[in-house]
Amino acid sequence: MGELTQIIKLDATDSTNLYLKNLLSSTSLKDYTVVVTANQLKGRGQMGTVWESEAGKNLTFSVLKCFETLDADRQFEINMAVSLVLHTVLTDLNIPNVKVKWPNDIMSGSKKICGILIENTLNGSFVKTSVIGVGLNVNQDSFGNLTKASSLYLVSGRTFDLDYVLHRIIEKMKSFLGSMENHSFPSAQKQYEALLFRKDIVSTFKKEDGELFPGIIRGVSSTGQLLIEQDDAALVAYSLKEVSLQF
Repeated sequence: MGELTQIIKLDATDSTNLYLKNLLSSTSLKDYTVVVTANQLKGRGQMGTVWESEAGKNLTFSVLKCFETLDADRQFEINMAVSLVLHTVLTDLNIPNVKVKWPNDIMSGSKKICGILIENTLNGSFVKTSVIGVGLNVNQDSFGNLTKASSLYLVSGRTFDLDYVLHRIIEKMKSFLGSMENHSFPSAQKQYEALLFRKDIVSTFKKEDGELFPGIIRGVSSTGQLLIEQDDAALVAYSLKEVSLQF
């Protein structure tokens, strides 16, 4: 049995990532310290998007991971490992057709069920700590006009025990992130690429300036850029802010 995980439970907070980062700046925390809240008031997604979550129905939590010698140019491996954690746990729970929408959303079919926000602190050319925020829609049964959002309950017809799902995710994180850090997870990139939402299908993408173009997702670079095959069959690498998938 591994060391007991420290879990800090909050009734409500603006952001579990922010709470954990603030705590880390003033306190010495153990690896895999978890902050979980029943009600996240100002959850953030990538690039400032707001995460809609109904109090008490979903999992909104952040996990602290401390690294010994992880090179800064390997940061995207954290994203890949965490995405694979979510895919593994959700597939084990019989959630159908779990995919990863680059870089950090987890889908069931064409519906978003989970968002991930990873914030790293560097020390020189190494990653010192990573705060891994997860917003997983679990038992919420309605999302109003958010037509692309869903939950484990809506896609499976079953309700889930939040603590059980949380502990499954934490245990897989310890395993997958430990393997990644020790270079014993060589297939992570191939596994991540195989799970990419709309991989090998002609899709429409939108550039920063609003221009739309057709392309086919073929994979990711080692630093996490999305590799899109365009008209002339050339692979073009795009970073997060340069392109978004329209679906």
